Amino acid sequence: MNWRRATIAVVAAAPVIALFAYGFTRDPGEIPSPLPGQKAPGFSLAVFTPGGAAPAKTPVRDSIRLSDLKGKVTVVNFWASWCGPCRSEHAALSAAARQYAGRPVQFLGVLYNDRPETALQWIADMGGQSYPGLLDPGTLTAIDYGVYGVPETYFIDPTGRIAFKQLGPASDIILHRWIDSLLRVAPPRDTPPAGSR
Repeated sequence: MNWRRATIAVVAAAPVIALFAYGFTRDPGEIPSPLPGQKAPGFSLAVFTPGGAAPAKTPVRDSIRLSDLKGKVTVVNFWASWCGPCRSEHAALSAAARQYAGRPVQFLGVLYNDRPETALQWIADMGGQSYPGLLDPGTLTAIDYGVYGVPETYFIDPTGRIAFKQLGPASDIILHRWIDSLLRVAPPRDTPPAGSR
């Protein structure tokens, strides 16, 4: 009789042990995203700051639509003034935006769960920002992008697909690696996209 109980206990425990064993092989900090390789969710967001450092100054406009940026590598960074790690990436983002000025690359900073007045003061305290800052009322765009927390940065290729999602601060190395690789595969600006003839 005891061998039956032992067999039942082993059979019942085996799936739990297998699940734990699988869990220990996973990185708990890694949050997989289904978005890379998919079309980037569209948005039209109001500009609260145009970005002010030359030469990447963006004209003041009421809003920026992602669909208007087709043909460019687009770097969308979700951030907030209350976010500690956002401070560490800010200089790299602003420097990269200045370095890629004049090339088919657009940086956008989307404010996440924050007030524009606070964000503007934070930007001033950080020495400025060389790319536009956008408002995301109700965090609807952040929800569409599956933002878990800030900072998160999305690299969108010239066809409008998400190539990579960076969780945590985007370093200079990550920015240049992804932007340069997406620029290499971008079609020339004066060549119409395939199938548009």
